[in-house]
Amino acid sequence: MASLRALECLLAVADSGSITQAALLLHSSQPAISHQLAALERETGTTLLRREHRGVKLTPAGRAAVADARRAIEAAASAVRSARAAGQAAGGSLRLACAQSLVSVLAPVIRDWHCRHPDVAISLRESTSPDELYGFIDSDEVDVLLVPAPETGRFMVTVVADEEIVLATAADHPLARQAAVRVQDLNGARLVHFAPENGLSAWLDWSLTKAGVRPEPVMRTAVTAAAPQLAAAGLGVAVCPVSAISDGFPGAVRSFSPRWTRQLAAVTAATPDPLAARFIGNLRSHGVRVPRGVRAQLAGDDPPPATTPRPSS
Repeated sequence: MASLRALECLLAVADSGSITQAALLLHSSQPAISHQLAALERETGTTLLRREHRGVKLTPAGRAAVADARRAIEAAASAVRSARAAGQAAGGSLRLACAQSLVSVLAPVIRDWHCRHPDVAISLRESTSPDELYGFIDSDEVDVLLVPAPETGRFMVTVVADEEIVLATAADHPLARQAAVRVQDLNGARLVHFAPENGLSAWLDWSLTKAGVRPEPVMRTAVTAAAPQLAAAGLGVAVCPVSAISDGFPGAVRSFSPRWTRQLAAVTAATPDPLAARFIGNLRSHGVRVPRGVRAQLAGDDPPPATTPRPSS
């Protein structure tokens, strides 16, 4: 296959009409230019240039080659520009995926990137299934995956934040009167649980079993953010990551004692490229932002919203 250098030599000769001038343009020597042209003619099996007293002229084959050679050189230059732009977060594309509950963690960072790096195309996929999420990495469908930190050594894992696990209840629930709750307080409690397809389901079952606690699941939802809303409506209590609690949450939010946290990690197939590395760095500096009202409740500075007592049934 013809080298880009040989095509550059052909273009330089075609544009200048002289091997001597082509050597000057390319900061090379005449023998080196001639060597590249001879190699190109051997590759094509035909004569590309006619050497005349006043310089060189292209043969019909040479003229045909020049058009494609010019496109090849321009394409190579464009590839370099695109790669440089991606490395500087000035262009390229970034494919993201996350656990469904972590969209709220990614959203403000993506918003900042749309403002600061408008030429970077960003796509996002989300799922409640860990197997599906890691499959995105295995099949090279995403560049960066945000999930609770995995224990596997198959991927490159960068811890980006610690996230608190909290209890969500109705404002008038007995546990809402406590500044903080113990995991043991959930024993026998009515629990708004997660559906089996949500990775939080197995994780929560394991955590509660390890603590020797057996709540009473009253319903299940696949949508992480739905669990605290259902709890706030009085169906039970929900144990969920704080990222699932939205601003203006109508119920009560309480920390556990001792404080319960999980690590969040950015997962890549290998060492992240410069574009992905810069995004991961922004995730680390941003962390998990907790809405002001939720933060006030967790700090004990703000009571839960007042509610109208629900009629008994």
